[in-house]
Amino acid sequence: MKTKVLVAAHKNYTMPKDPLYLPVFVGKEIHPDVNHTFQGDNTGDNISAKNPYYNELTAIYWGWKNLDVDAMGLVHYRRYLSLNHQKSLDEVLSSEQVADLLKDHDIILPPKRRYYIETNESHYLHAHEHEPFEVMRQVIHQNYPEYAPAFEKVMKRTWAHMFNMFIMKRKPLDEYCTWMFNVLDEVESRIDISNYSTYEQRVYGFLSELLLDVWLEVHPEYSTVEVKYVFMEHTNWFKKGGKFVLRKITGHA
Repeated sequence: MKTKVLVAAHKNYTMPKDPLYLPVFVGKEIHPDVNHTFQGDNTGDNISAKNPYYNELTAIYWGWKNLDVDAMGLVHYRRYLSLNHQKSLDEVLSSEQVADLLKDHDIILPPKRRYYIETNESHYLHAHEHEPFEVMRQVIHQNYPEYAPAFEKVMKRTWAHMFNMFIMKRKPLDEYCTWMFNVLDEVESRIDISNYSTYEQRVYGFLSELLLDVWLEVHPEYSTVEVKYVFMEHTNWFKKGGKFVLRKITGHA
């Protein structure tokens, strides 16, 4: 099985040596001179110019449309999947491990991110502009009513598979990407983000993180497996906790 895991990056960074991984410089169309080593997301059929609004989705779109593979996934230059949780590029999920996992499963996912005291909906609304979320809800109810019960169910959960990290066989990849990008395209056609902050303009990337579990809920025919997740750099939990409290109090990051 031919598999590639894209490593989304927006700057020069050390990458895994395993040929399973393909570093992709996101937003290459906007920043053509920043990196000349990684694969750009601006060749073939692409949405590279939308990177400020779609985040790592420009890499997913590029790989989905342009790679001839049996399975494809995405990780981030600082976030990887790993069986042993060690902070080492030599210990991230290997070609052999992925092949073994895909023998019995269709989709590899990171562990669920648990919020405990917040639902996916309340967590999103405390952190971001409200209109895009509500418009996405409308789009799903109007255009994809078969997904509406799953959407409402997932929004009430206190856990989710976040970061747009996954490895999927070709069939679920095609189906998921077609649906997800269609939903986001319709949301994009209905809202005006020109007055949003630079951070909040990354809205379609933020929204997409909520869509994976909705899609999975509607497609139980695909077998999933979770593996550990490792963040390669130090996490400042004091700072992270402070931002969470600030969002709860003020509704802003």
